[in-house]
Amino acid sequence: MKNIFLVLIVAFSFTGCSLKGSVSKNVEAKLVIGKSLSDMKLSDQNEKRQMLKADTKIVFFSFIKSTGRACNDFLKKKPANFLAKHRAVYVANISGAPSFIKKIFILPDLKKLKFPVLLINNDALLAAYSKGVDKEKIVVVYLENKKIIKIENLNNIKALEALFSSNNE
Repeated sequence: MKNIFLVLIVAFSFTGCSLKGSVSKNVEAKLVIGKSLSDMKLSDQNEKRQMLKADTKIVFFSFIKSTGRACNDFLKKKPANFLAKHRAVYVANISGAPSFIKKIFILPDLKKLKFPVLLINNDALLAAYSKGVDKEKIVVVYLENKKIIKIENLNNIKALEALFSSNNE
């Protein structure tokens, strides 16, 4: 029985990976200077659809597990209102995980967090938000009236800490 379960996990993992190339080829990049994110509607870890507020200034993205874990660790050390105070939104990619892994492990862990996390939960969204960006970095998008005015790649949490230290309000 354990072997059958293991084979199913491996099969589902490879099936999910094979679709990514075809989804990303013909998609329009969403993170481009001058573009608006007014149509950005993502669900948070509690499965509530969220839109950007008019006064949002910073949206930062983690596209891979290591940057996601680092961003979560960074935010866990902050007060619950940290993102709201800084008019910031955090977006994490969980699209690569198989559905049952998301339901059993990832979402329950995310629901325990005291801060909101908007989720990229499928390959089509991942393709649109990650096209043309460095997925290995923390991607920071600066907004003015929901329009992208600057995009920056951060190497680590120290750089994220410095970003929010310089944007104190």
